[in-house]
Amino acid sequence: MPTSFSVSAATGAYQVVIGPGSLDAVLAEDCDQVVIADAFFADRLAVAGIDAILIDANEEAKSLDRISDLIVALRERGATRGTRLVAIGGGVVQDAAAFVASIYMRGIDWVYVPTTLLSMADSCIGGKSSINVGRFKNIVGTFHPPVTVQVDATLTDTLSAEQTAEGLCEAAKICLCHSPDRFADYLALAPSTASDAATLAEVSALALRTKTWFIEIDEFDRAERLLLNFGHTFGHAIETASGFAVSHGLAVGLGMLAALELGRLQGRDPMPIAHVAAFADHIRGLLATVPDLADRLAGVTIDDALAALESDKKHSRTAYAVILVTPDGRVERMMLPRDEASVALIRGAFAAILATPVAARAAA
Repeated sequence: MPTSFSVSAATGAYQVVIGPGSLDAVLAEDCDQVVIADAFFADRLAVAGIDAILIDANEEAKSLDRISDLIVALRERGATRGTRLVAIGGGVVQDAAAFVASIYMRGIDWVYVPTTLLSMADSCIGGKSSINVGRFKNIVGTFHPPVTVQVDATLTDTLSAEQTAEGLCEAAKICLCHSPDRFADYLALAPSTASDAATLAEVSALALRTKTWFIEIDEFDRAERLLLNFGHTFGHAIETASGFAVSHGLAVGLGMLAALELGRLQGRDPMPIAHVAAFADHIRGLLATVPDLADRLAGVTIDDALAALESDKKHSRTAYAVILVTPDGRVERMMLPRDEASVALIRGAFAAILATPVAARAAA
């Protein structure tokens, strides 16, 4: 049975609907709309007679240089201020479409149909877009929530084990950041890369309802919502340093393990706490399902990772912003001074992740 709930935002509440057939239902609506979609869906959209703007889902597609192409394509299809933009795809499509919708003719409505588990369980709500400029990842963006999110978990049948692992890393993170009880609810669903669409729909519903709490209490990333950056400071650095050979969700999984290691190096080890240890084991297990992860990490040096971390937009001029787990198992934001001692700790955290393949440790 479909389930739905609303998310409050400054621009008004929007509805999230989780149920099978959402993609076909959106495409069948008779209204003024233009579709931006992952090129993976080209044949399906062509059969439906839709002249979609297609995107190859890679980092280049969400660069500022490519945004002008999307704007021109919208105009060529006759899009006006009354046109609805429909975005079909994962995070890259979401970032590009949300950004374009926020600035095209000073802003138009958009609908999102997420097609990866990562986008279904995490990024589809919140309204953030993150666009790359030059070598700087996610350095510009806007807040522009969709008017509707349609989650069709049957689309996960096309996903690889790696793509499922990516989404589960983010879903587990959201639940841990909320509370031990919410993470226990997540584990009770027995999520794995072998889970069927029905289970992944339940995981998505739990993660999105949990994330809604963060969004509604802190829509614009001033306080509580910042905790959801757990794993992202280290993760974005690993992702960038690998030349994006390590995908976003896997990099966040690695980044969370690095953050736990940083806590240990500080003398504030959270691993004796049962739910934190269970979380780390779960993330390692997910990463272990990607057999070539060690190969993708082989070319990543600590120096390259540190250089990428230095440019993260979450830092201040005088401090590094990191999300850590406290010795009593809470997730907190900490500002580390930009000095040699902090750099040594950060290098140590990267070393622990890069020196011994995570997959090998998980299998041991």
